[in-house]
Amino acid sequence: MVIYPASSCNRHKRNERLDKMKKNKKYMVISAISMICFFVLWELVTDVFHLFPVYSMPSPIKTFQAFFIKLVNPSPDGSVLLVHVAASLQVALTGYVLGAIVGIPLGILMAWYKPVDLFVKPIFDLIRPIPPIGWVPIMILLLGIDLKSKAMVIFVSAVIPCIINSYSGIKQTSEVHINVGKTFGLTKFEILRKIAIPTALPMIFTGLRVSLGVAWMTLVAAELVAATKGLGYMLQIARTIGRPDIIVMGMLVIAGVGAILTGTLEFLEKKFVRR
Repeated sequence: MVIYPASSCNRHKRNERLDKMKKNKKYMVISAISMICFFVLWELVTDVFHLFPVYSMPSPIKTFQAFFIKLVNPSPDGSVLLVHVAASLQVALTGYVLGAIVGIPLGILMAWYKPVDLFVKPIFDLIRPIPPIGWVPIMILLLGIDLKSKAMVIFVSAVIPCIINSYSGIKQTSEVHINVGKTFGLTKFEILRKIAIPTALPMIFTGLRVSLGVAWMTLVAAELVAATKGLGYMLQIARTIGRPDIIVMGMLVIAGVGAILTGTLEFLEKKFVRR
């Protein structure tokens, strides 16, 4: 058996880290180029070639101007941009966290314990086909148009992917691993805690990512119907008065905030999930 010196192993690990950093920089450069191309194309079709009328598609320059103006000017919807972002985040994260807290354990219990599955699945199959935005009218009637109604709509949209992916992750646990746990005298709950749940973590985080995207999209749709502030409300007011610069700016802000939330979740996944 050949034993490599510690210095050689350290050098190998260092080279691997450097190669990984080079690849990450390469991907960042490619991503930056794609964004630059997008904004250049946008500028060409609006300000240069005028393929779209000004009242329907603003240029990037006008959109960015609207962004900086909206940071300090509450007109025309009564709140500055950061107030709208904070209102949307409050609603989205409230419903999303509640959905994760309920959906992940429920999906795990349904997959692991047959009686729970038999009891919950008929109700779940009944609720699952209903689109999230379809819950908006009944939630408004029951809870009004404040935080509670929108948070409950987000909850319904977020809980379903969490249940589905947690259920699938537990069901994919290898029978060999379960039998090994039984051989070592583990109880059914210990096998769940020490074998099944760690195995299902990648699927659970996939469910969290899907739930986050659905919750964020549902929130904006709910705010278009019932809100007094928030990004969806801002878009609705801008559409009413014919301000495409605010509409497009709001869409970019929604995309940016969604990307930040998704990136945060991916960072947590790398910390807690072993590949």
